[in-house]
Amino acid sequence: MKKVIFKTEHLSKSFSSGGTLQHVLKNIDLELYQGDFTVIMGASGAGKSTLLYALSGMDTPSLGTITFGGQDISGLSQDGLSVFRREHCGFVFQQIYLVDSMSVMDNVLAAGFLVGRDRKRIVQRAKELFGAVGIPEETQRKFPAQISGGEAQRVGIVRALINSPEILFADEPTGALNSKTGLDVLDTLTKFNEEGQSVVMVTHDMRSARRGNRILYLKDGAILGECHLGRYVHGDAKRHKMLSAFLTEMGW
Repeated sequence: MKKVIFKTEHLSKSFSSGGTLQHVLKNIDLELYQGDFTVIMGASGAGKSTLLYALSGMDTPSLGTITFGGQDISGLSQDGLSVFRREHCGFVFQQIYLVDSMSVMDNVLAAGFLVGRDRKRIVQRAKELFGAVGIPEETQRKFPAQISGGEAQRVGIVRALINSPEILFADEPTGALNSKTGLDVLDTLTKFNEEGQSVVMVTHDMRSARRGNRILYLKDGAILGECHLGRYVHGDAKRHKMLSAFLTEMGW
């Protein structure tokens, strides 16, 4: 039986716009499991990123609860949420927020040192992760402006994983990349998931979505349906057909 990492009950998010109350998330009950590659899909404005940010503590719900490992995090203070994110979550975004004045390696080490663990171990883990994503030492010494977009996104993945997070959140991680570099990033995420890393990814791209074993489809702030594809196997035509049929049923 899979271990539950996150659980939401009646999760809702609303905000006022022009005097009208907008309901972005509506009464979502959800469990996320250890080791899964969960993909969140839906049309623009469906609430995909809002759900991801609520789960990760980057946004606070209007109603409902979010528990992580049995702890209710929805009531934590902003400082408490910052500690939670730093210690338990990794983040990969469409835009790669690297510090221009720091080398690639220092960008990663700075994130690791924030947690206050043994510095030698952090440096060693950084080297191991860079090796795993194919970033050589020469590139590690460069500054962000000196590397390609695909390399920068892989650096972003290393930075997200430096503190061994229980869950990695990815928001459109290939959205700003060309086809080839986007595929490299997807391969990197898949590799870490195969090694046991839990991943939650928001995407509108079907090629990216095929990497997930569980697909959640949001419509108007609610989960309309979900699809289970099993573990990713390269070139699996049945996987493509299953996902296509599911998305058609959802009205995608």
